[in-house]
Amino acid sequence: MEIKKEKDLEEKEQETQKPKLLDQVREMIRVKHYSIRTEESYIQWIKRYIIYHKKKHPQDMGEKEIGEFLSYLANECKVTSSTQNQALSAILFLYQKVLGKGLGSVAMERAKAEKKLPLVFTEKEVSLILGYLTGVEWLMASLLYGSGLRLMECVRLRVKDVDMEKRQITVREGKGNKDRITLLPEKLIEPLKKHLEYVKAIHKLDLREGFGEVYLPYALERKYPNANKEWCWQYIFPAKHRAKDPRSEKIRRHHKEEKSLQRAVSQAIRNSGINKPGSCHTLRHSFATHLLEAGYDIRTIQELLGHEDVNTTMIYTHVLNRGVRGIYSPLDKISH
Repeated sequence: MEIKKEKDLEEKEQETQKPKLLDQVREMIRVKHYSIRTEESYIQWIKRYIIYHKKKHPQDMGEKEIGEFLSYLANECKVTSSTQNQALSAILFLYQKVLGKGLGSVAMERAKAEKKLPLVFTEKEVSLILGYLTGVEWLMASLLYGSGLRLMECVRLRVKDVDMEKRQITVREGKGNKDRITLLPEKLIEPLKKHLEYVKAIHKLDLREGFGEVYLPYALERKYPNANKEWCWQYIFPAKHRAKDPRSEKIRRHHKEEKSLQRAVSQAIRNSGINKPGSCHTLRHSFATHLLEAGYDIRTIQELLGHEDVNTTMIYTHVLNRGVRGIYSPLDKISH
């Protein structure tokens, strides 16, 4: 039913001479250099917003209709505050950037984020989980924990981003579109070298078969026409098969699908018998917490994680294995 409504919406827009509304949204998102994931997410939220109001054109709606939709998400769909805020961001983008329509106080009416302590694995638990992983999934999960990478930062790594001599990784366009440098564990250098030999062989085969291009950000592809075939720009964790790029429609080898690693890590957690609802991101939380336990200062960890505000990093002091805020009780210091 939902798919039929979406098709009806697009068919109705085709009747006008102007570009379809959703095409206008896509075009503006690409002008702003937003990621393909953001594009997909915004398009879906805008569709849901329009369909909820019985396919009424957004130009004829405003703050009242936006408020009703957000209320529906919170009260009937029971979405989290972050999901509700994502929906609001998509709708505000539609009105402000595409339709050029100002909105008043609704722009400030964001749901209050829940304050939750991060789930963390112990060092023993991390070892158990990694022990149930093999091959490329083991290497990727080891980078999440050993370098503190986010999932998408890991799958988007390119050959040029890893400096084995300096034992560091440059994270490009991380959260907030910011670059940062984090560490490369000594233990992963040799496995990574062997993996890259395999990836290079795949790239050479692609080139021989007339392919070998990779997506380049911004206007680099136009500025350097042959750079997309160069080894340094290739993904470290390429997809198993070549596929059509959703934007350029060129046949390329994109990066590995993140869901494959998510499934592998989830299975490893179950196999290890750990009774925690962990995920790939829990390995990043564990990286930060274990560095704090080892005595590294909070500012250094903030830089490695790419947090804009040190208060975001401070949350890991609440989950140290030394109790609340890492503070020892005075009772533990008196002799019996």
